[in-house]
Parts: sequence; structure tokens; C-alpha cells
Amino acid sequence: MKTTYYGQSTIMIETEGMKLLFDPFITPNPAAKDIDIHSLQPDYILVSHGHGDHVADLVAIQKSSGAKVICIAEIADWLGKQGIKAHGMNIGGGFNFDFGRVKMVNAVHSSTLPDGSPGGNPAGFVLDSGGKKIYFAGDTALTYDMKLLEDENLDWAFLPIGDNYTMGVDDAIKATDFINCKNVIGIHYDTFPVIVIGKDEVTEKFIKAGINIKLPAIGETIDL
Repeated sequence: MKTTYYGQSTIMIETEGMKLLFDPFITPNPAAKDIDIHSLQPDYILVSHGHGDHVADLVAIQKSSGAKVICIAEIADWLGKQGIKAHGMNIGGGFNFDFGRVKMVNAVHSSTLPDGSPGGNPAGFVLDSGGKKIYFAGDTALTYDMKLLEDENLDWAFLPIGDNYTMGVDDAIKATDFINCKNVIGIHYDTFPVIVIGKDEVTEKFIKAGINIKLPAIGETIDL
């Protein structure tokens, strides 16, 4: 299993011969200007919530690739009105796909789609595939609900660290205790001025807390 980072919260996970793209926001991000969204060709697109910095390229990539979208029910309805059939889920529910199992878990944030349509509840995902368990937190505050994941035996967690709109570094470090996972890939940082971080300082904080932290460059691939 491997993952590639495309900026903000956009990642690709390759597992069981499938490509899973999360929260596609690439073309509006100047830092990701060298990424050709039509070359990605995911098999699935997982959407944590409806904000523009998570769905900006959703429709374009889906139509280019034919990917199946996995998302909260309200976003599935929104996509359906655009002729895109999605697999709608809700918090606490899980489903077995051909690449493995996905469970939708709680996130504390807001969610409105770019055209003002309701985006339902924000969510995170627990992915069980290829002998690994991965937590993609989406946009969230630190929440005690994360304690529900502590016995999932997570291998890796994608956690937002940019602060302002989501939890920051200190709360993300607390979250690693809640979820009982010490392998972290940071997301949702540096894209906008209010979420710019100092990578060296952040890395040092995580390391001092005994956490294996990865802050990949855009386009960088990491083995999980």
C-alpha cells in the first residue's frame, strides 16, 4: 500500500490494485499547479465534506475517470442531480467494497457545498484494506469521539494540522493518544496564509511526542 500527497487534504491511496482519491482540491491550489488531474484516474473518490477546498475537482475527476464516489448521503444526492451516481453513507456506517471496508466516522466541522447546498455532516473514514487500517480524519477539531478508534489497531492516520479551520499541531498530537496511532501524515496546512506552518518546528514537536510524522511534498509518494 502506498499514498501520494497532492496538497491540502488531497491524497491518493493505492491498495488491492485500486486507486482511492480523497478530497480532490488541486486545480485551485497554486502549489499543485504541476498536477494534471485527468492523469490521476482513480477508481474511487472519497469525500469527507462539502467545502470547496475538498470538492473543487470532484466532478471533473469523476467524469474523466468514471470513479465511484463514496460520501455522506447529502453529497451523494447533490452529485445525483449532476448525473453522478455515488455511494452514500452516514456516520457510524460501514460497507465492504472490492478493495476493502470503509467505515464513516464522526468529524467536528461544518459542511456546505460550493453552490450553497447542504453538505450533511462532515466525516472521517477508517479504511481496512491490504492488511492495513488507515484513518483519514478529514477536517475536524479534536474530539473525544476519536477515543472510539483506539482499539482499531490503526497503522496510519492522516490528521489535519493547520489550525484555524481544524485542529492544530498540539491537538493533533493529543489525537494520536486518543486513536492509539503513532504514525501520522499531516494534511490541511500551508494552502492558505492562516494555515501556514513551520515544518521544522512541527516535525520537532511530533518527534518529541514519540510520533512518526510525515509531511510529504506535493507529488511525493510514501509506502504505508
